[in-house]
Amino acid sequence: MPPRVQNQLVTNSLLPYLSSSSTSTSTISKIPTQCSSSSIPSTPRRTCRPFSSTVAPQTRLRNEMFTWLNGEGAALKNYVPGSTNYLTQIKERDEQPTGRTRPFPLNQNFVSESILSEELRNEIYDRVVNQKKSVRAVSVDLGVDMRRVGAVVRLVELEKRQKQQGKSLALPYARAIHEMVPTTPLYEDTRDNRNRPHESINDLPVHKLTDPQIFYPVSESRQFNRVDAGRVFSAAPALEHKQVTNDTADPAEAVSRITQKPSNIEKVGKGEAEQQVLQPADARIPHPHLVAHERFRQSKPTEYREIFKAYNERLRQEETAEKERKRLAKERQEQQQMKVQPESSRFEFRFKDVVVSKETTGTDGRGSKAPGLRYGVPSYERKKGQVKIPTRVEV
Repeated sequence: MPPRVQNQLVTNSLLPYLSSSSTSTSTISKIPTQCSSSSIPSTPRRTCRPFSSTVAPQTRLRNEMFTWLNGEGAALKNYVPGSTNYLTQIKERDEQPTGRTRPFPLNQNFVSESILSEELRNEIYDRVVNQKKSVRAVSVDLGVDMRRVGAVVRLVELEKRQKQQGKSLALPYARAIHEMVPTTPLYEDTRDNRNRPHESINDLPVHKLTDPQIFYPVSESRQFNRVDAGRVFSAAPALEHKQVTNDTADPAEAVSRITQKPSNIEKVGKGEAEQQVLQPADARIPHPHLVAHERFRQSKPTEYREIFKAYNERLRQEETAEKERKRLAKERQEQQQMKVQPESSRFEFRFKDVVVSKETTGTDGRGSKAPGLRYGVPSYERKKGQVKIPTRVEV
């Protein structure tokens, strides 16, 4: 129910709209027709008509806002090209350079992240597409995460396609964004991109097996390292002493054996609960070859040519192993299915041999390895709350 209109605030502006009957006249005569100075305190330029269309008077806070905009805040009206235009730069422009990345004076924990400049974005696309360099090598050389490198290549391809189709681009919006937020430039020397990267390229994602806290008793004479911790989280038995000795003597070879042949990783569990043993952080980071490169550099700090040669060799081995793994997966997929394309038809039919069992269809009949029972189960395609958009980028 809407609130009742207070009688003492109704003025002469509403009287013409009320009934002029004799009954109403007696009622209206009891309503005051003007604001009494005794009932409502007198304030300068203040009206007692809540339904009036008169412009509201200037309040104290509003006056202070316009005073600041015409005075100290006038410096933010015109920005300097190539620099941020944050509120914290008014007093800290020369004293504190961190004001360029912290736009809110009362929230120093918020940092404005940099975005890729146009020159750096075009350089990433040129190295991947034209120079045929790997995503891993470009990520290390320019200091950009591999997922972002893949996203840049796809977006630039989309931009070029829209230009060929004659579609308009939001170039003014892009220029405004690049002038409002900090950007990462493309340095002439590649070493500057490595020393001042755009973002961390070797962040380790949190594995689901590391969520619980496990209290595992270990004797004082035993060396408990990351490999042992991963096996404890995976509920796997400890390694043999001989294998532990070999891995400790040559950790780079142990990591390369894991990254180049991930299918040979030991598995634990049965059925749907089967999973690979959690590997150490040196093998799970996006660029494991950088760890071996740093160890080799510390062992031979003066052999620059040998260090550079060994680094390129490790990178080449990683890329070769990755290409071979993708080729084998593609051949395996082609062998499992048969393609049939009828004459004068633009459709291609693909037939694949499957095994319908509990292991392939799952206990609920929704397994992705084989069809079968899931055809009789209601689909959740149009159910509310189902995420149907990509949530991550696979590089």
